[in-house]
Amino acid sequence: MKKEPQLNTSSVCKYRMNAIKDAMEILSGKWKFHILGTLLQGGKMRFMDLLREIDGIAAKMLSKELQDMEINQLITRTVLDTKPVTVEYEVTEYGRTIEPVIDEIAKWGIEYRKSLYQK
Repeated sequence: MKKEPQLNTSSVCKYRMNAIKDAMEILSGKWKFHILGTLLQGGKMRFMDLLREIDGIAAKMLSKELQDMEINQLITRTVLDTKPVTVEYEVTEYGRTIEPVIDEIAKWGIEYRKSLYQK
């Protein structure tokens, strides 16, 4: 029977830190969590619907962030055969795996706000 190699504490820490770095690179920026949260709550959405729902985002920034998330397989982009052309965005199955993280961030944010208002 072949033995699995044992990782020392330093290797485990480095592996974990690299994983965190990778995740933060994919999810970095001011808007990705907003966009993912909106799509998770709203299901399939068109570009203009997202633009209206996400307060403060510019069309150019939304477009860039959607492209990044599509490249990273967090969302899908579907072009519908309509006049004018309609584009819908939806969270992928893989993208849905971030939902518990977003839920926990929201819970943390709610508790943080409560603690600030109590002071």
